[in-house]
Amino acid sequence: MSYGILFLRVIVGGVFFAHGTQKLFGWWGGHGPRGTAGFFGALGFRKPLVMALVAGVSETAGVLFALGLLTPFAALAMASVMVVAVGSVHLKNGFWVANGGFEYNLTLWAAAIAVAASGPGRFSLDRVIAWDGRLSGLWWGVGVLGVSLLGGLIVLATRETQPESEPEAAEAPLAREGEHVAA
Repeated sequence: MSYGILFLRVIVGGVFFAHGTQKLFGWWGGHGPRGTAGFFGALGFRKPLVMALVAGVSETAGVLFALGLLTPFAALAMASVMVVAVGSVHLKNGFWVANGGFEYNLTLWAAAIAVAASGPGRFSLDRVIAWDGRLSGLWWGVGVLGVSLLGGLIVLATRETQPESEPEAAEAPLAREGEHVAA
């Protein structure tokens, strides 16, 4: 089981880290903070630059997740971003990612919660510093699930506008970053 959790943490954490660095630094063909802020602004988020930075930092927590360090907190940051991504961009497109839907985001959200609930495993920095017993278990998973939903929904509720369809200004970043972009 430890090998499977390690594999899951490294892959999922790496994906999040890559998306976060797109937002924060423009790496991997990303748009950086200003471009991401333009996208967030078009979606009706107040203080879009702040939201872009928060999303970028939350996603770069994937490096902590991959290392198994402060695992439930990294999982919470990542899961919260997925709730906001689904609610602001993907839900209206249905389930299938090929149509811009939320299946990819749901999968990443579920993986983060599953690792929070099961713990980071034997091959983790949390284990090295003997935090894994304190920072794992069912209640951590339930907490990440509940807090990510509540926090994400609060963020979504604070948007200035609730666009019926995705603004055209936001289509360019999505097309450039790929279908699987988390808002």
